[in-house]
Amino acid sequence: MDSRPPFPPFTAETAAQKARAAEDAWNSCDPARVALAYTVDSRWRNREVFVHGRAEIEAFLTQKWARELDYRLIKEVWTYGGNRIAVRFVYESHDAQGQWFRSHGNENWEFDEHGLMQRRHASINDIAIDESERLFHWDRPGPRPADHPGLTDLGL
Repeated sequence: MDSRPPFPPFTAETAAQKARAAEDAWNSCDPARVALAYTVDSRWRNREVFVHGRAEIEAFLTQKWARELDYRLIKEVWTYGGNRIAVRFVYESHDAQGQWFRSHGNENWEFDEHGLMQRRHASINDIAIDESERLFHWDRPGPRPADHPGLTDLGL
């Protein structure tokens, strides 16, 4: 059986650890790596798309990162309780034509006893920005450096 500590029930510290681990994985832009954090029958709603299971998650993320180039993401815990965590997030990316976007969203996560995410509900809004308005600057792929400001520090 796969497992991904920390396990529920979550505390402020373990919820923050879970959110940072998710942020780091998504910033790898590696669909296979990211998919392993979810149960084999995980259910997602991502905007208007419904995804079921690791294979669909991996396919979804492959398509996502083919469209959303130079992707950089920051997550922040909003609240937590039991086996659930709510986060807010912002990511920046550009399309094939070079138009940059800042995407703001909220996610509700539910975990099984092994620390794998079994449900993910994401609501996301995109705002076109100029490249000069970008706030997320670090080498990619890879995690956000420890000294890079988070969402609250950036006023987002």
